[in-house]
Amino acid sequence: MAGEKETVGIIGVGRMGLPMLRHLRKQGHDVWARDLDDKQLAEARNAGAKIAATPAEIGKHATFVIAITVTDAQVNEMLTGKDGLIETVRPGTIVAVSSTVSPETVQALDEKFRAKGADVLDAPLCRGRQYADEGTLLALVGGKPDVVTRGRAIYGAFCSDIAHLGNVGHGQVGKAMNNMLLWINSIGLIEAGQLAATTGIDLPTLRDALQLSSGKSQALE
Repeated sequence: MAGEKETVGIIGVGRMGLPMLRHLRKQGHDVWARDLDDKQLAEARNAGAKIAATPAEIGKHATFVIAITVTDAQVNEMLTGKDGLIETVRPGTIVAVSSTVSPETVQALDEKFRAKGADVLDAPLCRGRQYADEGTLLALVGGKPDVVTRGRAIYGAFCSDIAHLGNVGHGQVGKAMNNMLLWINSIGLIEAGQLAATTGIDLPTLRDALQLSSGKSQALE
């Protein structure tokens, strides 16, 4: 596929998926979109995407599909349920899972799609909504080297950083560790803020000073 623009499908064009779609369109990709929310589909259409009635319809057109729904159950339903992507997926297609799910979920999906001649790219995303708008997300990816190489060409449209952590499932492990550390920092900040407040100090001023110190963190930002 060297020199060709892949046709991309996005299952889930919500707050994260929609800006990802817009960045892909700016890069010249044809994009097919599926979502259960008609309002989001209208936004996707306005951004230049073609609208699919089912995930299975996406499988007839796309060579690279990104699933970014909320839960493990939703990912499994959209990809392997009735009218799911697996019904029509073509050999050589890459199915990227950017939802935050369990490692076992993406590993099971990889086994099912490999039976169809397709591969799964384990690719959860970090940094949140503002970064999606700016196209500066971080993808923590797991998969075979050739799959990751194709994934970089797509994810580079909306990610400034892509870290290959190992096999399918390792991307989700990395995301779980990221979330754990973020929550540890967040809980620490709550405790620190409550303690500082008892002294009468101005908390915004303290925050700005701490961001210049060894106690700085993205959670504090």
